[in-house]
Amino acid sequence: MAPAKDYYHILGVASSATEVEIKKAFRRLAKQYHPDARPSDASAAERFKEINEAYSVLSDGEKRKQYDLMRRFGPLGSMGSQRGPSGRRTGSSFEEQDLGFSGFGGLGDLFTSIFGRGRKVEVEPIELAVEIPFRVAALGGKVPVTIGVTEACPTCGGSGAAPGASVTTCSECNGRGEVSFGQGGFAVRRPCPACRGRGKVASQPCPACRGQGEVSVNKRLMITVPPGTENGQRIRLKGQGQRDPSGGQPGDLLISFQVEVDRFFRRDGLDVICTVPINLAQAVLGTRLRVRTLDGRRVVLKVPAGTGPGRTFRIRGHGIERNARRGDQLVEIAVDVPENLTAEQEKMFREFAEKSGLKW
Repeated sequence: MAPAKDYYHILGVASSATEVEIKKAFRRLAKQYHPDARPSDASAAERFKEINEAYSVLSDGEKRKQYDLMRRFGPLGSMGSQRGPSGRRTGSSFEEQDLGFSGFGGLGDLFTSIFGRGRKVEVEPIELAVEIPFRVAALGGKVPVTIGVTEACPTCGGSGAAPGASVTTCSECNGRGEVSFGQGGFAVRRPCPACRGRGKVASQPCPACRGQGEVSVNKRLMITVPPGTENGQRIRLKGQGQRDPSGGQPGDLLISFQVEVDRFFRRDGLDVICTVPINLAQAVLGTRLRVRTLDGRRVVLKVPAGTGPGRTFRIRGHGIERNARRGDQLVEIAVDVPENLTAEQEKMFREFAEKSGLKW
């Protein structure tokens, strides 16, 4: 059976979409449904979480291959089926989350278990693209982010049982928390769908989480941006991602930084470049300029007489610092040429040109 969620549909792209198209769709939807942008919309957080989940899969080449395989053929749906201890069918009718597909660790672990090299499945990291201002990327700083995660239900403590309900051993898996199915000598283990891998079932599900044992929440974090961060650079925050339902180590949070375009500065390695306009008189006669630097200070720059457009001046040590190295600030001069002269101004300019031997 195919995955329950169509990640291509969630992002609004075709299954043949390129990486650029997927990233563009994600950034547009993430801005639209970010919880901070829709504080009064209760469904925005869930939609935001769904968008991030889809992007974390489709932006990763290997995960996307696995997802496309599962989307096309289903998770080994042709392997046949068997019945568990209680007579329930296991096999071609299972959900993808029964294989641990949620978070996208499942397909690889399924093949691993088939060939007898079972291992503990780690919680897949949450991947998030975060836009940061140019100056924060250059100088470093902190930015807030909000991620959708699940936490143990505070009402039932993660058991999935209503207060006062009786809890018994699951008859489907006999308390093991997993069931097996297979064909032709192969045995594949998966979390028990009856108890969701807990090994216990409640006589009455928790009304707060509907027996799931977990609830969706928005977690707000302050992310440290390293100085000299480049566009597309990624950092990993250990243990800041999705919780492990089995009580193990939480997953990680992978942050991909998208640096916003600045109106004044642009970057070339560790150097920053800015363009400063001057008028014709300043270019001909020379002038002094107060130029803004990355840290907000003003540096006096002497522009000599006869400076032409495009000439570049270097302010040393005012670029980006990274790994004990620091770049410079390059100031490009743009000369504003007057377009409309009065008759008197034009006459004076012609006289000046004639005396100077200039041709036009």
